[in-house]
Amino acid sequence: MPVARPEPQEPRVIAHVDMDCFYVQVEQRRNPALRGQPTAVVQYNDWKGGGLIAVSYEARKFGVKRSMRGDEAKMVCPSINLVQVPVARDKADLNVYRSAGSELVAILSTKGKCERASIDEVYLDLTDAAKEMLLESPPELLELIFEEATKSNILGLPSDIGNREDSVRAWLCRADADYQDKLLSCGAIIVAQLRVKVLEETEFTCSAGIAHNKMLAKLVSGMHKPAQQTVVPSSAVQDFLVSLPIKKMKQLGGKLGSSLQDDLGVKTVGDLLSFAEEKLQEYYGVNTGTWLWKIARGISGEEVEDRLLPKSHGCGKTFPGPKALRNNASVKSWLDRLCEELSERIQSDLNQNKRIAQTLTLHARASKGNECDSIKKFPSKSCPLRYGTGKIQEDAMKLFESGLHDFLGSQNTKWSITSLSVSASKIFDIPSGTSSILRYIKGPNSTVSPANLDCSLPQDPSLGNKLYITPNHEEQCEPSSSEKEDRGKNSNLDKQHQVKEEKRMSKKLTDVKVLKVLQNRIKLKNISQRSLLIGTSLTLLGVTLPAVARGCSMSKISIQP
Repeated sequence: MPVARPEPQEPRVIAHVDMDCFYVQVEQRRNPALRGQPTAVVQYNDWKGGGLIAVSYEARKFGVKRSMRGDEAKMVCPSINLVQVPVARDKADLNVYRSAGSELVAILSTKGKCERASIDEVYLDLTDAAKEMLLESPPELLELIFEEATKSNILGLPSDIGNREDSVRAWLCRADADYQDKLLSCGAIIVAQLRVKVLEETEFTCSAGIAHNKMLAKLVSGMHKPAQQTVVPSSAVQDFLVSLPIKKMKQLGGKLGSSLQDDLGVKTVGDLLSFAEEKLQEYYGVNTGTWLWKIARGISGEEVEDRLLPKSHGCGKTFPGPKALRNNASVKSWLDRLCEELSERIQSDLNQNKRIAQTLTLHARASKGNECDSIKKFPSKSCPLRYGTGKIQEDAMKLFESGLHDFLGSQNTKWSITSLSVSASKIFDIPSGTSSILRYIKGPNSTVSPANLDCSLPQDPSLGNKLYITPNHEEQCEPSSSEKEDRGKNSNLDKQHQVKEEKRMSKKLTDVKVLKVLQNRIKLKNISQRSLLIGTSLTLLGVTLPAVARGCSMSKISIQP
């Protein structure tokens, strides 16, 4: 459930920049002959011409919509160009679009705190840049205003004015405007300059919303597409929100929004205004109730995170109709392909950005028996992520088998999978100044692969002074001393079993020695940082510590559940 966050002490300038028909623009840059032509990008799928994931504005004029299949789009617009997404491992390969999105981020991040929200949208906190402009070159003192800024859409300005650009220019340059609106004026000019720069350097157009918080900026960024921007002055917030459907608000498109409609009869944000904060808290709890009361008034304390890289990596595939997966062999075949792609992406992230992913998660959609028309909930499953394609594939299959067991319960019935995905999350930056973990294990003169360098994690205060080692697989703890004595007294113990047991014990003792070496040699100032470095590095190397899994032989060591 959403939670209200503290409001900022000073006014902010936040922009939400959204690319126009991004996938189409990328394909038009690759093939300029498509410019100005009805075009749609279709996902890799031969059923009815594939699913449309992006539709150009030229095609929209003919009635083509994203909900259509390729064959249906051709019936509506015979001249449409259908461009298929690149394919790798028998599924869509989005790398070309991710790279294009990174070009956008590189430009936008030059003016302020930048949060990459998706492959084609970015939040910007331009407060400092706007303050600097207001101090050094305020709009009311400029002889010329950046032309693109005069094309802005200002909520609250009359729509039937004769010369719209002159009216916008007058609004941007008001000497009697309050401090908040002056900051917004500077923000509008900065965003216009950035959008022009994006067009010049990437050939992509984008639209934007400029407001005092993320919520409002996101709501208006798509109001005047393509290649336009919209500004939300504080004085126009209430009129804008009053008729806005409740489902249009972020985090109200699902169950919470449905509850507001069904339980309270709220259909628009204006309807929500009639409820006191205490009443909303009574229905939805103190935090969510306060959050609802605030967003109805355009208040949001959510900050722009300074994040240029994605929070997670994911790979998925759908299997509609007859393509549904119906046995473990077909599931494993696809999981192997998905995990191979995921492994490449997280390894690239590690090498290029010095970031480590901690958690592997599997999601699926499934049906069982003859319930083809009813999709049942398949439980998501997670485990600590081990680097290496083979390890990820092995763990993902175990997660699937666990989820399938929970999904079927005690029923012995047929099943089918219609969607499958794996993701890597909880990604952390590696602290600067740390050396390769392999040097501490192999010695300073050993050859170290670049793929294994700097395998460490930042401080996690929640760990306290304990060292948490994430196990690759669940194993039994080393036998206690009493158990060893019993085994020694047993004269009928099979010799072959004894040899295996001795090897197993030797392996466990070696693991403990490795841990001791790491503890002695890794010199980081913060104990939590050191603990995380050891734990993550051992996970990456595939080292397990079953001998100390339950604190059997070393103090201050415990296993993360």
